[in-house]
Amino acid sequence: MSNIIKVPFFLICFISIGFAAQSSGQKIFEQYCWGCHHQTATAFGPSFEDIANKRSLGEIEGHIIAPKATYKQLGYKRSVMPSFKDKLSTEELNTIANYILQYRSK
Repeated sequence: MSNIIKVPFFLICFISIGFAAQSSGQKIFEQYCWGCHHQTATAFGPSFEDIANKRSLGEIEGHIIAPKATYKQLGYKRSVMPSFKDKLSTEELNTIANYILQYRSK
């Protein structure tokens, strides 16, 4: 394959993967998170923008699967967030955590 063909092909694949991850993250967000969190506005819980600006990928994933064990170290006074350890697969956990990180301020 010539370089002229390779560049657009890889660019299209990269963009498609990004859209798939975003739409998958959006789907998980709507199913599990939307009742308490919003992307850029504070709802019952902090916005994804606020979370993304303060937390690492590991901290986000840790809090999603074990909020009762992590809330104090993350600076919260209490946590009413349920654990999603038995509800999300490892792939879904990674997808939603990366979706949240997309809202980090530039």
